Amino acid sequence: MVHAPILHVDGDDPESVVFAAQLALDYRHEFDKDIIIDLFCYRRNGHNEADEPSATQPLMYAVIKKLPTTRTIYAQKLIEEGLLNQEDEKRYEDEYRESLDRGDYVANSLVSQPNEELFVDWKPYLGHDLVDDWDTSVDIEILKGYGRRMAEMPEGYKLQRQVQKMVEQRLAMQTGEEPLNWGAAETLAYASLVDHDGVLVRITGEDVGRGTFSHRHSEIYNVNDGSMYVPLSHISEKQARFATYNSLLSEEAVLAFEYGYATTVPNALIVWEAQFGDFVNGAQVVIDQFISSGETKWQRVCGLTMLLPHGYEGQGPEHSSARLERFLQLCAEDNMQVITPTTPAQIYHALRRQAVRPIRKPLIVMSPKSLLRHKLATSNLEELANGKFETVLPEMDQQNPDNVTRMVLCGGKVYYDLLEQRRALGLDHVAIVRIEQLYPLPEKRLIAEIEKYSNLAEIVWTQEEPLNQGAWYYLAPHMFRIVVPHPTKAKVMEPVARPASAAPATGSAKLHVKQQQDLIAGSLGISVDELSK
Repeated sequence: MVHAPILHVDGDDPESVVFAAQLALDYRHEFDKDIIIDLFCYRRNGHNEADEPSATQPLMYAVIKKLPTTRTIYAQKLIEEGLLNQEDEKRYEDEYRESLDRGDYVANSLVSQPNEELFVDWKPYLGHDLVDDWDTSVDIEILKGYGRRMAEMPEGYKLQRQVQKMVEQRLAMQTGEEPLNWGAAETLAYASLVDHDGVLVRITGEDVGRGTFSHRHSEIYNVNDGSMYVPLSHISEKQARFATYNSLLSEEAVLAFEYGYATTVPNALIVWEAQFGDFVNGAQVVIDQFISSGETKWQRVCGLTMLLPHGYEGQGPEHSSARLERFLQLCAEDNMQVITPTTPAQIYHALRRQAVRPIRKPLIVMSPKSLLRHKLATSNLEELANGKFETVLPEMDQQNPDNVTRMVLCGGKVYYDLLEQRRALGLDHVAIVRIEQLYPLPEKRLIAEIEKYSNLAEIVWTQEEPLNQGAWYYLAPHMFRIVVPHPTKAKVMEPVARPASAAPATGSAKLHVKQQQDLIAGSLGISVDELSK
């Protein structure tokens, strides 16, 4: 139930409508609370000029046609009050119609001299090409300072035991003593943006302060009195604002609001995070109507970032897929970016690139779940300080290029499953390459990886999603276009994926494991029986 006053207004009384609108606006400004206007009126005409509403509502529209219009009622009222005469009323109508015919403005602005200080200057963010490579480095000592500052709590602040342990571990990570996990790298990105670059950071979604998988912990609570402390809001006195807003399960409303926010605040990193990737289903209309097409339709640019937890961990059809295929189908004209980062350094540089690069395009992140704390999914502080976002990550093990005959292309969590099996089995003829940015597709980088291996015979795409989902249907024509004309002996093989499915994932844990084994074995070109146990 909404606890708010309701103003019931007759739509045929313009003065009452204006009064109610002014009252409601004043109420909002004065009390910062909701108020509802219930405007009682009716639809006089059809949906368009060719629509005759009496075809389906004959009785209602027989009554409506007998009623005078709102204009007629109001004009008669003014005449009765002596404010107009018949000649004035006819003259005003004629002048108004003539103005419309000329294309004149007929609704004068109530603000004759707007406050230009409130205007947003978008000129610095327009006319840029979407460049992949961008310097996102920050001095390592500055990063260490951010780590130490985020570990400082107010005097007398007592943390819950697990949170205290996390703060201590993160301090070691962010000062270079231990490899960084996902949360440590992500929070360093936010710290560097608000302080080093003066960029506002705003994150909304379900439980985003802590993070669905307890990886972010941007909000810290005192166990003694329940008070909240946000370390990222206290990096320095001159920093930009950092804010998190834990929202309800109202994805369409929240995402739409954040899209609007991002189109009006250019010097900011505006992030919406889904609790699970599939929660974006409830906001699909916002993606289709605004995020993917707003620039083409209305020339409204937007730098909104969406973090969509995505990955097949056996959590069933409702908590596996962020529907990667939908976003890729909407990609064209450099309208947005779709990435599948697999390391903490990659998410660090991706978030920084999104904010410090002057161009503003939506960023769709297929964000991992199990990789948040995976033993292999780590980065060192030097990679954050000196690196940049890599659209393609090459084979990371030291292999003899002449021995490689099979290249596995993949993205996301499945990479680590492939890597562990390849290492365990000693398959030195298999190279594993990660496509970290699916759109815009880094074609030159892919060609460069293919050219490294003179004896390459097979190129296979591997995905955890069912064959009819994921990236394959988007990638297939590009793969054949890139590889076939190229002077290489390599052939693009049949993709390896879960069987085509009407659902994003199976609900059976046993079947999930079997499917995962099948695709790992198929990717490496071996039988399931050969997999390392």
